[in-house]
Amino acid sequence: MLSVRIIPCLDIDAGRIVKGVRFADLRDAGSPAERAELYAAQGADEIVILDVSATPEGRRTALDTVRRVRRRLAIPLTVGGGVGSVAAAADLIEAGADKVAVNSAAVRRPELLIELAEAFGRQCTVLAVDAARRPRPGPDAGTVPDSGRSEPVAGNSEAVWEVVIESGTERRHLDPVSWCRIGTDLGAGEILLTSWDRDGTRHGYDLELLAAVTGAVGVPVIASGGAAGPEHLLAALETGAAAVLAASIFHDDELTVADLKAWLADRGVRVRP
Repeated sequence: MLSVRIIPCLDIDAGRIVKGVRFADLRDAGSPAERAELYAAQGADEIVILDVSATPEGRRTALDTVRRVRRRLAIPLTVGGGVGSVAAAADLIEAGADKVAVNSAAVRRPELLIELAEAFGRQCTVLAVDAARRPRPGPDAGTVPDSGRSEPVAGNSEAVWEVVIESGTERRHLDPVSWCRIGTDLGAGEILLTSWDRDGTRHGYDLELLAAVTGAVGVPVIASGGAAGPEHLLAALETGAAAVLAASIFHDDELTVADLKAWLADRGVRVRP
């Protein structure tokens, strides 16, 4: 059994950590560099930075923030937000990112995943997928975006999910399970899967969504959206996640990374030191 990863997430807006519910009603949650250093000292396995306003504002991720975090960090760093080209990804890697996450731009132009994987390797290419539930529209649900192969959108008898982009402001008639499968075929070496419905709600991860995606792809899946305590992290790991991402429980100082690792280890989960 491979060791699982515990990953604090820093959602960034105007150089500060922010946190809200479903990407709205954002509140200040501190300095990215200071918090990243604190979480690393507590035993975080990685840090994820997501510039939540970069794509809606039509700009790239703020490189100065990445540099400040990198100077205080010796663990892997994944950065996303506003990445629409190999050049933008190269700037992030030069600033200190180990991996680059792409979301909206990849939905609009799936070949971006091929380009990133060819330029930096699959291990540096993360497909970030935000998924929301919607009522099942009927037996003919549509197709995934044009990537050279077209597959039917999957669903179940009760509900299907759809991909949301632009920080949750735009919904696509696109099944995230099929999209994750296509994305890994194109070059993504990891999936960052966020339930838009659960984000910031503290109701736990969407385990049905997580199970569907982990069962469809052969790369590590990071569960994101809704964690409020160690039980939620354990449930996601038992469902198939290779890593669990959380924000509020760390930013509000309710639990430390060390607390969570100790709790999981006591229940037989193999965690990294």
